[in-house]
Amino acid sequence: MTAPDAKVSAERRTLWIVLLLNAAIAAGFFVTGLIGDSSALIANGVDNLSDTAVYALSLIALNHGPTWKTRAATMSGVMLLIFAVGILIDVGRRYIQGSDPIGPTMMVMSAIAAVVNYACLRLLQRLKQPDVNLRAATTFSFNDFISNGGILIAGALVLWLGTNWPDLLVGLATALIAIKGGIEILRDARAETKTNAETA
Repeated sequence: MTAPDAKVSAERRTLWIVLLLNAAIAAGFFVTGLIGDSSALIANGVDNLSDTAVYALSLIALNHGPTWKTRAATMSGVMLLIFAVGILIDVGRRYIQGSDPIGPTMMVMSAIAAVVNYACLRLLQRLKQPDVNLRAATTFSFNDFISNGGILIAGALVLWLGTNWPDLLVGLATALIAIKGGIEILRDARAETKTNAETA
């Protein structure tokens, strides 16, 4: 069985790695999203930025008790839902005002991000007996990886069809995936709170 100190050390090291990688990917998404006029890229940039904040919360939670950890996880779920609403607004704006996304830019950035997010997901999945906060972090990385695949397909369709609807569709799908993930995290946090209360 892994010693408590070694377990916390491994969790802290993993969270720092995924935090820094997500911050870098968020910056890449924002830059390419603005250059490529892509709702999907900007949506994922916001998503990765919110992930970075969640990983920071998870790092802080490592040094606190179960109550603080469930509160941090709850905040993570709420942040994910807020992010989803913001993306829905951006997709609606682009639908009304129009946009001209650049397919190749979307494809290249999504491929790079998919590799990075897969690496983050694998690192988080290797942690033994993850608490509610680490499970939330894993949900975030899984959502990111799925979204990256969607952007890759959308970029190919934008390039092929010369229209913006695949980009908007992936932006919408990213928001819906975020809503699902946020609800799952909140349910997990609530169940954890109940279990902690019964144990106490």
